[in-house]
Amino acid sequence: MADGGLGDAEAVNAGAWQAYGAHHLRRGTVPPDADRFAWGPGSAGPGAEVLGDLTGRRVLDLGCGTAWHAAHLARTHGASVDAVDASPGQYERARARYGATPGLRLVLGDAVAHLRTAEPYDVVYSVNSVPYLDPRRLLPALTASLAPGGTLCFTVLHTNSEGDGPSCEVASRPETQVLAGAGTTTVRMWVLTPELWAELLAEHGLCVEGVDVLDAPEDGNHASYRLFRVRRPARVSSRPRVDLPPVAHAALGVGAILHGPRGLLLGRHRRGTWELPGGTVEPGESLVGTVVRELREETGLDARPADVRLLGTLLDDVGGVVRMTVAALVADWRGEPADQPGERVGDWRWFALDRLPPGLFVCSAQALTAWRPDLPVDHTPARFTPYAQADHAGWTGP
Repeated sequence: MADGGLGDAEAVNAGAWQAYGAHHLRRGTVPPDADRFAWGPGSAGPGAEVLGDLTGRRVLDLGCGTAWHAAHLARTHGASVDAVDASPGQYERARARYGATPGLRLVLGDAVAHLRTAEPYDVVYSVNSVPYLDPRRLLPALTASLAPGGTLCFTVLHTNSEGDGPSCEVASRPETQVLAGAGTTTVRMWVLTPELWAELLAEHGLCVEGVDVLDAPEDGNHASYRLFRVRRPARVSSRPRVDLPPVAHAALGVGAILHGPRGLLLGRHRRGTWELPGGTVEPGESLVGTVVRELREETGLDARPADVRLLGTLLDDVGGVVRMTVAALVADWRGEPADQPGERVGDWRWFALDRLPPGLFVCSAQALTAWRPDLPVDHTPARFTPYAQADHAGWTGP
């Protein structure tokens, strides 16, 4: 399922699935063909129809195993399917059985690492692989790799065969996994309540459209799964400021736009919003000086005042107080962005402009659309007054 640089729980799971794949590779077990898409035990639940029309669509099978579902979709639904798995044994089995299937591309590697580098997908699905991955690592990458308006469907364990139900905490727990023809092994799984899954998905800008119950058909088997049908909204959302009134000088702030070959720099606030580097202007400080200072304090990056170009002022109204944000472009900088001690924004990442994360801080959303009005970002309206000497709407930096 996953591989390399992982937490302890995911490393345990990776080892278990690698051993399972190697076992069947040695035995020469031939993967079966799928005549329909099966989400749950005993072919419980709906089929591929929940994924929508797949003709010509970019599809990802996350944790594909031997890729029998992926091959089925490529053959019978006209999809272009990438199938990723981190188990070398499972990958070799899939390649031997389905490697020549038109429309199917097999990928050996960590699912999250693949999501971070792949072009956006129209559809992402996973048949019971998501519970083996830490959702705090998976969901940010998953959201960023799903095209706006795209579909996500995945199954998760809800109740195991012994009747143990889901947890209300985002933590893995030991589960005994019965492996076909390979005995049993102990893995670590994130078995969460549907409400907690929905909360985590919403936190990353994904909307749950439905949840199906998939029960094991055998008498005495309490195993039950949940199929989540999820969509990424077609437009990037933003979140408002808090309602608390600011101190006088804090009504004026700056947002620094750093855009280069690696993308646009955004960090995650403790409240969950994604933000440009920036902050409030200190008494007696220039706007350019604020950009340089905030960039260094929040990200550790150094910029010269001469490399900062002020685009203009955004005005909006929050709680009867006029808030002002000055959008600025930074043409050049030195260093690598990193979390800084005591700062409320961190987890700095570079995003392609067509893969911006949902939940942008409203000031950052306003600054970005002042810079690039074509960006599909939703936010409350603000009045933008451009500075004539900094009319560089098409300028993108280094």
